[in-house]
Amino acid sequence: MMRALGIAATGMQAQQTNVEVIANNIANVSTTGFKRSMAQFQDLLYQSSARVGSASSEAGTLLPTGSQLGLGVRSSGITRITTQGTLTETDNPLDVAVNGRGYFGVKLPNGDIAYTRDGNFSSSSTGEIVTSQGYPVEPGITVDPTATAITINQTGQVIETTAAGKQQTVGQLHLYNFANEAGMEALGGNNFENTDASGEPTQGLPGDPGFGTISQGYVEASNVNVVQEMTSLIEAQRAYEMNSKVIEAADQMMQNTNQIR
Repeated sequence: MMRALGIAATGMQAQQTNVEVIANNIANVSTTGFKRSMAQFQDLLYQSSARVGSASSEAGTLLPTGSQLGLGVRSSGITRITTQGTLTETDNPLDVAVNGRGYFGVKLPNGDIAYTRDGNFSSSSTGEIVTSQGYPVEPGITVDPTATAITINQTGQVIETTAAGKQQTVGQLHLYNFANEAGMEALGGNNFENTDASGEPTQGLPGDPGFGTISQGYVEASNVNVVQEMTSLIEAQRAYEMNSKVIEAADQMMQNTNQIR
């Protein structure tokens, strides 16, 4: 009977993890460039009292099914779903969204390069294009503060219009791709870093084969579907309750056993 208590306890722990992942998805439903996550699970080791295919008689007959008892479930990982989010218009000329594959490069204060889908950019006091946290966007582009207009085309060229009405290209946005986007490590602040699982970044220009294009005046919304998350939350809650019922039933059965005279 103790085995049932342990199995149900692993189920409750697994669903607790599931609820925490769903809660984080819902909390970031309005976060620019956020990618929803999904908890994954796998069954634990099995105890076998009769192995499948073992001999059942001296005549050479074999057990067709055997007898295996599972010991519960555990979390095997949390996968990031990197599907495209909806592009939301902002009318801010420095806001840009990647329509397709690719990440912007961001230079962190320690000199490392982080990667983000959050194209909510601004201008620093010197005219440099920076993120909402003030980190420079790679490869480092500065727009003249006296420019009357800024245009960022689909291929990532940053073009300013001077006070004299002349247009000139002042920089080129780069994009970075990864063989396994889900293998990147989240740093917080909408930033990621590459790992051995993600592979090294491949640099390219917007519009190159395998890279998305740039949409000026837009940002990429979170790819969280609230209806889907609420449905998953209800399923996780019901699964948690069912596992708790198993514990209650096992406990009651043990009490009945102890009361036998």
